[in-house]
Amino acid sequence: MLKRFPPKAGSPAELAALQLEGLKWTVRHAWDNSPAYRDKLKAAGVKPEDIRSPGDLRRLPFTTAQDLADGYPFALKSVPFWDIVRVHASSGTTGKRKILSYTRKDLDDWQDMFARCYEMAGVTRDDRVQIAVGYGLWTAGVGFQIACEKYGAMAIPVGPGNLDMQIAFLQDLQTTVFCCTASMGLLLAEEVHRRGIRDSLNLKKIIMGAERSGSTMLETMREFLGVEEIYDITGLTELYGPGTGLSCRCNTGIHYWADYYILEILDPETLEPAAPGEMGEMVYTTLGKEGVPLIRYRSRDLTRLVEGDCPCGCPLPRHDRILGRSDDTVIFRGVNIYPGQVDELLNRVGGIGSEYQILLDHGRDGRDYMLVRVERARNGEAVPDDQVVKSIVSGMKRSLLVSCTVELVDYGTLPRSEKKTKRLFDNRTFE
Repeated sequence: MLKRFPPKAGSPAELAALQLEGLKWTVRHAWDNSPAYRDKLKAAGVKPEDIRSPGDLRRLPFTTAQDLADGYPFALKSVPFWDIVRVHASSGTTGKRKILSYTRKDLDDWQDMFARCYEMAGVTRDDRVQIAVGYGLWTAGVGFQIACEKYGAMAIPVGPGNLDMQIAFLQDLQTTVFCCTASMGLLLAEEVHRRGIRDSLNLKKIIMGAERSGSTMLETMREFLGVEEIYDITGLTELYGPGTGLSCRCNTGIHYWADYYILEILDPETLEPAAPGEMGEMVYTTLGKEGVPLIRYRSRDLTRLVEGDCPCGCPLPRHDRILGRSDDTVIFRGVNIYPGQVDELLNRVGGIGSEYQILLDHGRDGRDYMLVRVERARNGEAVPDDQVVKSIVSGMKRSLLVSCTVELVDYGTLPRSEKKTKRLFDNRTFE
């Protein structure tokens, strides 16, 4: 496994040593080349020579999206301009985009990480990889494409949207691997099913990312598209882009490329390490990133670490799928709720489809109310409506300690999206 793009360390001890050397390099590089980082490190009372053990990571200050906004456009830049060969950008917190600078080495490392994802997914040089994610300043499209080309498979860079074009290429070019968001995968699957053309396709695998997916959604894709395997890819623009981790064939979590960065899972409130198996915020420190190194970057993404060895044999560590964002939390009747928690709960309920909406409203009596609108199962699973409603209401009360009402609607009623599907609607006004 992973013969062409193997881990740089073969054991936990080797990985720890590699991470320590990378941490030392990153702090020194940031100190020497970024005035903004040097000021942050000085304020924290830390110098590069103070980094002597893995535990010294916790002495370092955090970096946030606000740091990228404050230093716009070339925030935290740590190389001369002549070494920057590309920039990418994503949405920011102040209306300005977060712009990230890349050196030639950064792009090479990113390609190697992403190519490792293709290898873990079992892609071969005979595969035809249709890329249905965004191009331009976003890291998604070009990330999927350059890694595919480096890996040696055929890249079909269609871009996002346009179901007619996607299906035409799937049929005409006999695409074997489809790269997309989870919402796009569901939309495509349902359209292929509606047209009755599954047997004209040659799809074997889906590689998707950018949003959380549930078991019902995945099952719909498998059945309607006839795919054998679905993989979940991770990444964010600040950390190179997509391709920094992938779920394996055992589906026991997402292996992340710990030989390129350190991942901490911290309690979003206390910023202390989350207990094993507990949800926390993903905090990144890069080990060799030149253009814009990350030192304890708070991504706001939430997940859990997965302990133990994976049956697939990959020695690199794992985390769970992305469960939501710490800044997407809503407070309902005094309880902090992350949308991913509702998604997890609904995945355990039989007789419903993959699509749902959470609607929060403020009643005339001064109280807040939650309505959970859910589609019935597409295959007409024989679960009475009242039993489904009871399961959801009791599950919300037991797991999240909140009360809700439930509305069941027919399959296909709720909107689908070619990008990320919005599922939480907070209609309350606070004066």
